[in-house]
Amino acid sequence: QVQLVESGGGLVQAGGSLRLSCVISVLTTNPYAMAWFRQAPGKEREFVAAISWDGRITRYVDFVKGRFTISRINARNTVYLQMNSLKPEDTAVYYCGLRLNNVGAPMTPTEYPYWGQGTQVTVSS
Repeated sequence: QVQLVESGGGLVQAGGSLRLSCVISVLTTNPYAMAWFRQAPGKEREFVAAISWDGRITRYVDFVKGRFTISRINARNTVYLQMNSLKPEDTAVYYCGLRLNNVGAPMTPTEYPYWGQGTQVTVSS
């Protein structure tokens, strides 16, 4: 049984910051990859950032590099997405995804079977 619960979204002005959290409930001692994706109205879900089990591998989509940082604290079963210098085009529902038995940091949504319910991020201009 896997459960993911995101939090931390909200309304922020352009240039502001938010930190998203994803708390994970999973009964496994095997490594698992985590990622953040986002979906704006009328658009497909798109990759934002991913992190490997040990945090040594992180991957970002180009348009968030230098602004967003993904991290995880396994002892807290939590993955974070620190978002700085937010832009109106960052407005979307943000989802965390989990892939069991994986030591990498996959970047496509089809590689993540487990998802949270999403948290809304709205950036005003």
